[in-house]
Amino acid sequence: MEPALYLIPVTLGDTPIEQVLPAYNKEIILGIKHFIVEDIRSARRFLKKVDREIDIDTLKFYELNKRTTKEQYSGYLAPLHDGASMGVISEAGCPAVADPGADVVAIAQRKNLKVVPLVGPSSIILSVMASGFNGQSFAFNGYLPIDSNERMNSLKQLENRIYNEDQTQLFIETPYRNHKMLADILQHCRPQTKLCVAANITCPDEFIATKSVQEWKKSNLDLSKVPCIFLLYK
Repeated sequence: MEPALYLIPVTLGDTPIEQVLPAYNKEIILGIKHFIVEDIRSARRFLKKVDREIDIDTLKFYELNKRTTKEQYSGYLAPLHDGASMGVISEAGCPAVADPGADVVAIAQRKNLKVVPLVGPSSIILSVMASGFNGQSFAFNGYLPIDSNERMNSLKQLENRIYNEDQTQLFIETPYRNHKMLADILQHCRPQTKLCVAANITCPDEFIATKSVQEWKKSNLDLSKVPCIFLLYK
């Protein structure tokens, strides 16, 4: 296996590994001893899910999340410099996309180290695919502001981009605030604006539906405590 920084996708929920990840990923994972991870506990669980026989105690983990300082992670790629492959694992989905893993990938690119993205599920791409919205031009906006007035302004700005730039707008929310997000969208967006709600993507209880804001007002949707992504389009 060629030494490289391998970006290793993780299942989006309790979906069986073989349903969303190619067998090739397992081959790569079993050849890596150094992992840069968003959360050590969940990374260990994922690796055991990949192969129950994997010896976790022989692996080295480097934590990279919003609490990690640049000084801490700047030396994480030392094993790769020495010829050992490394892997990057996020909490869910594809690393370095809406994920702190992007910071260490940027360092690898600046140092001309080989970076290899592996195939796996991305809630961003999958939701765009299933929404019926513009897949030629779209923007992922992460989390919107928590403050009510700031969030209202953000929704208005995103909605203007939909109509002025013909661009699909995506954003997420902490699961326990999904209902508040949905309520704000229905209150502040135009009745004809289309909203796609995509929840628990790739999981057994996956839910993806597109309706106008006016139509959603007639629905009684329970989004409590489930990973969800919201998409707006005209």
